[in-house]
Amino acid sequence: MFDRLITLIGNDHYELIKTKKVLLIGIGGVGSYALEALIRNGFNNITIVDYDKIDITNLNRQLITNSHNIGRSKVIEGILRAKSINPDINIDGIENKLNDVNIDEILKRGYDYVIDACDDINVKFALIEKSLHYKYKLISSMGTAKKLDPTKLSITSLDKTFNDPLAKILRKKVRDAHINKKIMVVFSSEVPIDINSLGTMNLVPSVAGLLCVSYIVNDIIKKIK
Repeated sequence: MFDRLITLIGNDHYELIKTKKVLLIGIGGVGSYALEALIRNGFNNITIVDYDKIDITNLNRQLITNSHNIGRSKVIEGILRAKSINPDINIDGIENKLNDVNIDEILKRGYDYVIDACDDINVKFALIEKSLHYKYKLISSMGTAKKLDPTKLSITSLDKTFNDPLAKILRKKVRDAHINKKIMVVFSSEVPIDINSLGTMNLVPSVAGLLCVSYIVNDIIKKIK
C-alpha cells in the first residue's frame, strides 16, 4: 500500500519511518488529522492518548467522527480507523486524562517523537519540560480556534509565535522555568476572530495536524540524506 510513498522518498527513508515510535496526545481537531497522516505515511508504531468521548459538536472538524459513533471512545475509534487503513499497524491506545504527574507513566515507555495536539496548557508545558529528560523530539500545536485561514499556519519555534493567546501563555511559562531549549510548534499568525466562544471549523486544525506530521517526516528524511 505504500508503493507511491516509497517512490517519492525512497525505501531507506520508508524503512526508517516504520521503526520510529510516535506518541500522539489528543485526537481531536488537530490530532485526528495527525493520526491519519501518520497512518498513511508509513508510521507503524503509534500510541494515541485521549480521555474523551465523541460528541455531536465534534462532527464539523474531527476526522474520526461520524453520525454513527457519537458517544464512543475517541481512542477506540482512532484505533479502528487506523486498522481499517493498515491492518498490520502497531497502534496502542490510552484512555486517560493526562496531567504533569501521570504523563511519566507513558513517556517512560520511550518515544522518538511526540505530537502535542491537546488543549491543556499544563500538559503542553509538562511535555516541554519532560522532553529535556526523555530526549524525544516534540512538535506542539498551538491554538486553532477562532481562525479561518490555513495559509497562515507555519512550523516555527515557540519564541517566534505571535497572535496566539495560548502560545503567549506557554512562552511565559517556559521563560519563568528558564528553559532555553528550542521548542518547535505549529502556529497560526492569523489574528483571532473576536467572538466569545471557541468557534472553529476544520480548515485550520486539519492543516495543523498535517504540519505536525510533516515536521516529523522531514526530520527523519534529513537523517540519512
